[in-house]
Amino acid sequence: MKSIPLVVVFVAIGVALTACTPERTLDGALGATSGLLVAGPVGLVAGGVVGATAGPAIASSWGIRGGSHHRRHRRHRGH
Repeated sequence: MKSIPLVVVFVAIGVALTACTPERTLDGALGATSGLLVAGPVGLVAGGVVGATAGPAIASSWGIRGGSHHRRHRRHRGH
């Protein structure tokens, strides 16, 4: 009986993640896997949620994904 609510949670998370972009799906899956390894079933759910919501921002801030690139322009002064 305990497994039915757990299955419902996993299905809900899966549906929510597939509605997002593929990057969020991958980040959610990676977060869920690492959460499962660290904290068990509770970590699985928490890691999936954190990975799906904050994963793309974390990846771009680390330079892993192509985030916004800012080019620095030098202005040449005429003498």
